[in-house]
Amino acid sequence: MKKSPFCAAIDWGTSAFRLWVLDADGNALAERRSNDGLRNIGGREDFPGVMESHLAGAGAPASLPVVVCGMAGSRQGWLEARYLDTPAPLGHVIENAVKVEGISRDVRILPGVAQRDPDHPDVIRGEETQLLGALASGAGSGLFCMPGTHSKWVALKAGTLEAFATYMTGELFGLLSRQSILAHAVSDTKVEPDNAGFLPAVEAGVARPADIANRAFEIRPAQLLGFSPSGSGDARLSGALIGTEIAGARARFGRLDHVHLIASGSLSKLYAKALEATGSTVDTLDADELVRLGLHAAARRFWS
Repeated sequence: MKKSPFCAAIDWGTSAFRLWVLDADGNALAERRSNDGLRNIGGREDFPGVMESHLAGAGAPASLPVVVCGMAGSRQGWLEARYLDTPAPLGHVIENAVKVEGISRDVRILPGVAQRDPDHPDVIRGEETQLLGALASGAGSGLFCMPGTHSKWVALKAGTLEAFATYMTGELFGLLSRQSILAHAVSDTKVEPDNAGFLPAVEAGVARPADIANRAFEIRPAQLLGFSPSGSGDARLSGALIGTEIAGARARFGRLDHVHLIASGSLSKLYAKALEATGSTVDTLDADELVRLGLHAAARRFWS
């Protein structure tokens, strides 16, 4: 028997939009993905129309409630859902959701979390919902690595987000590979964990993070002088930046004996290999699955 839709769940990021129609058990009955992220929407008044277009495409009933996480709740988004402060029990993320007024559909937007530490000021928005999903799946404590354009490392204890740190690893890779001298040495090919040069670069990054500016430059002359083959620049740059990130996480959080890796796709493989090669044991949790679990957990609290 076909299950009835319980809610729609939206992860509304800076560049991407993901929507699932979920049943009461959290199973996805329909899915939509697009590039209708925050930066591609004209203004605040355009959010309802974009959402309704995707809901219609997914076959969602007009009365179906919606739970949203991500940049739709930022100051530049649809409706600001103000940051919670660390230490932040993840249950408070659900309790402090904001309801969008002036529309016929019941829409709730989850807040992000701020670290108001003058030595380490930081914010997250969206990743807290993946952590809600991790908590729902039984992983309520430990150190979590969440790679991406801006990688997040989060210390979670008994369901409370205690501290976190952001590393611009993905953004730096994009900038260096496209807008620096390394554009001549990086071919924009997909990096795999077994690519030549990747793991040595990771290990060097962990051992000597202060050398990152020098080792990044060396990628170009290594090809010019015949010490590394053409096409190896992507793997060496990726490894160097990920290794430096791991070194930073060690400096901030101490020994990385066990890491919960929340990732999907190629990043999941790269980070798992890098962490294991530098002494960590890793359990990998699928990022897409966790954000759905987190949104569903919130929805069950709103509309049980």
